Amino acid sequence: MQNYTFQTEFGNRKLKVEIRHLAEQANADVLVRCGDTLVLVTAVMSKEEKEGLGFFPLIVDYEERYYAAGKIKGPRYIKRESRPSDEAICNARLIDRTIRPLFPKHLNREVQIVVTVLSWDGQNDPDILGLLAASVALSISDIPWSGPIGAVRISQINDKFLLNPTYEERGGSPMDLILTGGKTGKEFLINMIEGSFEEIEEDLILKSFKSALADLKKLVDFQEEIRKKIGKEKITFSVPMPDLELEKEINKFLGNKLEKALFQEEKTERTENVNKTRKDLSCFVEEKYSDQDKIKYAKDFFEKEIGKLMHQNVLQKGKRPDDRSLDEIREITIEVGLLPRTHGSALFCRGQTKALSILTLGAPEDQQLLEGMEIVGKKRFMHHYNFPPYSVGEIRPMRGPGRRDIGHGALVEKSLLPLIPGFDEFPYTIRVVSEILSSNGSTSMASVSASSLALMDAGVPIKRPAAGIALGLMTDKNGRYKILTDIQGPEDFHGEMDFKMAGTKKGVTIIQMDVKIKGITEKIFKEALERAKKARLQILDKMTKVLPYPRPELSSFAPRILSLQINPERIRDVVGPGGKIINEIIADTGAAIDIQPTGLIFVTSDSEESAKKAVDRIKDITREVKVGEVFQGKVKKIVNFGAF
Repeated sequence: MQNYTFQTEFGNRKLKVEIRHLAEQANADVLVRCGDTLVLVTAVMSKEEKEGLGFFPLIVDYEERYYAAGKIKGPRYIKRESRPSDEAICNARLIDRTIRPLFPKHLNREVQIVVTVLSWDGQNDPDILGLLAASVALSISDIPWSGPIGAVRISQINDKFLLNPTYEERGGSPMDLILTGGKTGKEFLINMIEGSFEEIEEDLILKSFKSALADLKKLVDFQEEIRKKIGKEKITFSVPMPDLELEKEINKFLGNKLEKALFQEEKTERTENVNKTRKDLSCFVEEKYSDQDKIKYAKDFFEKEIGKLMHQNVLQKGKRPDDRSLDEIREITIEVGLLPRTHGSALFCRGQTKALSILTLGAPEDQQLLEGMEIVGKKRFMHHYNFPPYSVGEIRPMRGPGRRDIGHGALVEKSLLPLIPGFDEFPYTIRVVSEILSSNGSTSMASVSASSLALMDAGVPIKRPAAGIALGLMTDKNGRYKILTDIQGPEDFHGEMDFKMAGTKKGVTIIQMDVKIKGITEKIFKEALERAKKARLQILDKMTKVLPYPRPELSSFAPRILSLQINPERIRDVVGPGGKIINEIIADTGAAIDIQPTGLIFVTSDSEESAKKAVDRIKDITREVKVGEVFQGKVKKIVNFGAF
C-alpha cells in the first residue's frame, strides 16, 4: 500500500498529514503532526447494523499516553494509564460534538474514532490535531460522512487575534476559542463552538469568529484535495421507505390529540398526556397489525410527529409548548444559605430545572494534584456536577460520574474560574458541587447561577456574580429559523441547536454550542449572542436582588486560615529533624500547616484559637533575637561557647 504525505499552513507553523496504513485493519487511519506533537486517529465501522437504538452509535475515545511526553506517571504500584483524565474526556466530547451531526440520519452501524497522542512537544495542543485527523480519517474512509470540517483555536494577544497559538502564547490571552465548520453547498457553516473568556464583550467574540473563517475554509479545501486523491468510495446502507398508508392512518387517529397533549405548561402534565397518546396509538396499531416492523415504524413516526408539531408551531405561530414567547425566560426562584452546616449553599430554580450548589472551603493542602500527560500541578478551584436519575423521574444504577457529568462540571468550572480571587487574596481551596434535583433543560447553565450564588453565600470575594442561559433553534428546509431563549426538554431534544452562554454583567466567560444540522450561519451566531446577553442580564438582575454581594464574613463552620512570612532560611527550624517540630505543633494545636518555599506559611484550623496558637509557636521558633534582650530560664549546661 502506498504512503502519502500532505502539508498546509497552520497558523504560523506547518500541519503535516500522513497516510501510512499503520492500523491497516481499520477503515482509515491518519497521522497528523504539528511541531513535535503527533496524533494517530483511527476510524472503524461495524459490518452489522444495530436496530432499535434510537440514536447514532458513535464512540469517540481520546487516549493520552504518558510516553508521549516522556513521562512515567501514576500511583506507586500502577504505572500504566487507567481511566481517562477529565481533560481527555472533554477532548473526546469536543470531537464527538463536531463530527456527530455529519453522519447520515439512517446509519445504524457502530462507528468508533480513537485518537491516540503518540508525541507531545509541550507547545502544540493535540486536541485540535486530533479533531482534524478525525475529519481526514472519516473523509478518506468508506464510512458515510458529509465532512470534511476545519478546526481552529483563536487567542487574543495584544489586541490581535492569533490562530492556532502555542501553549505559551495562550497563557497571556483572555480568550481561548475553538471553532469548527464546513461547507454545505455554497454556504460555509459553523457546527461547533467551545470558548472560555475573561469577561469579554460579545462584539469581540463576533470579530474573532469572523477572523477565523478564511483559515477554516482553507483547512476544508486542504482536506477535500486529500479526499479527491486517496478517498475511498462510501459504503451504501439501507434507507427505510416511508409507509405512506400507515402514516395516513396514524395522522387520522391522532387528529389534534398529540398537539393538545404536547402544548402544556407543566412538564409532568405534558409527559403524562404525551405518554398516554403514545400508548393509545400503540394499542391502535397493534390491534390492526401483527407485523412488528409496522409497530416499530408507528413508534418512530410518532416521535417525528412531535418534532414536526414543535417546528410548525414555533416557526409559523411563535408558539412554544409552555406558551412562552420565544425570548421569555421561565419563572426563576432563588434560595441561599438553606443548608445549615455547609460553608455556602444556593438553590436556583428556573421552571422545573432545579440546581442545588454547595460550597466547601479547605486548606491550601486540600488542592487537587494534577498529574497527566499535559497538565502537572495543582487545582485550587473545583466544580463537580451530579445528575442523578431521579432528576428526570428515572431509575438507573449510580456508578459514579459519566462523561456528561464530567463535561458539564468542567463547563461550569470554566465559567466561574475568571471570577475566583487570587491565592494571595483568598488562600482557600474551593470546591463547589452542583446537585441537579430536577431537570427540564439547561441544567449546566442553572448550575452556573447556583454555584455563583453559593460562592457569595460562603463569603468568597468573587469579582462579580455570573449567570448562564441556553438557547435553541428551530429551522426548516426553506431557510426559516427561530431562536428560542431558555430551552426546556422537548425544545432541546427536537431542536437543531444547543447554545450555552455564561458570564457577568461585564462580559462573557464561556460559550458552548453544538448542533444537529450541518451548522449555523454568521447571522444566526450574531443573533444568538445578542439574545443570550439579554437573557443573562435578566437572570443576573434577579440574582442580585437576592444576594447582591458576597457575604462579609465566612461561615462559622468554615476553617480559618492565618498566614505569616518567615525567613526562608528558618524553614528548617520550623520543620525540625525528620519533621519533629512541625508534627509536634500540629499534634498540640490541631492545625494544618502549609509552608511555601518562599517562607510564606499558611495555618488552617476549624478554630481560630488553635490557628493563633500554632502561629505563636512558629513565631517563637523563628523570631530574631536582638542584642540586649533578657530571657528568663533555667540554665542546664554551660560550655566554652555558650549556655543551654
